[in-house]
Amino acid sequence: MNGMRYDVVDVFTDRPFAGNPLAVVHGAGEAGLGGPAMQAIAAEFALSETVFVLPPTRQGADYRVRIFTPAVELPFAGHPSVGAAWVLARDGVIGGGDVVQECGAGLLPVHVDAAGARVTGGTPEVLDGVDPAGAVALAEAVGLTAADVDDRVPAGSTAAGVPYVVLPVRSDAVARAECDAGAVRALTAGRTGLVVAALEHLPEVHLRMFAPGSGVVEDPATGSAAVALGVFLADRGLLAAEGGSSFTIAQGAEIGRPSRLDVTVTTRAGAAVATTVRGGVAPVATGVLTARPAE
Repeated sequence: MNGMRYDVVDVFTDRPFAGNPLAVVHGAGEAGLGGPAMQAIAAEFALSETVFVLPPTRQGADYRVRIFTPAVELPFAGHPSVGAAWVLARDGVIGGGDVVQECGAGLLPVHVDAAGARVTGGTPEVLDGVDPAGAVALAEAVGLTAADVDDRVPAGSTAAGVPYVVLPVRSDAVARAECDAGAVRALTAGRTGLVVAALEHLPEVHLRMFAPGSGVVEDPATGSAAVALGVFLADRGLLAAEGGSSFTIAQGAEIGRPSRLDVTVTTRAGAAVATTVRGGVAPVATGVLTARPAE
């Protein structure tokens, strides 16, 4: 483990101590770390995600990442993708501009600049719907009521790399949500988490994301949920049926980590065919891991 360096950066913000904190761990491939050791290190950092930078294994990739919450490995996540690309470009490991990230969701284009990065989401998918009774159960799992549900936009599940359940609610309800971890975990089994979103003021979205089943009770800024929401909005007819649309997400203020996520969605015949999410990155700390977890 000698010399295994890490960086801590805040993502989806333009300043330190806001946005979503991320640990970027370098040299895991050279150290021969396997998944269990990476998971243990992620649990030690106890951030919503820790990303390990590795040499690519697929032609066309500039680098590879593995992404872990404190409890599980994810095939894709937004703030690790944005933060890792920015750190690697800053350090000269990759160039600025257009690069390709290899991760569990495949080869994903990333555009890096001096302030942050934009990552393309995974394959857009519309999964299943949620009936009105199910939407009320989801609302109650975060301390809300049937009156808080925005019944003009039916709840459902979508993905652009990893799957989420999306619950549209009234604008004043988002800030009042409080996660019942056991109830949310049960109602989102097989999904990464629950997105609670106010859509009444599009293209501005107020969003919170609860993922106790993934080891994160509430996330300050969730790029993978942002692109999944883009798929959801297209499917519900809330974006242009053809061409490009964009919207901005405000997330994290309720837990003291205000964040901004800028999302684009490309649609054909009313369905999302591509998504991106962009955010700024602010460096916070660097360090060295001096102990190796047992595997």
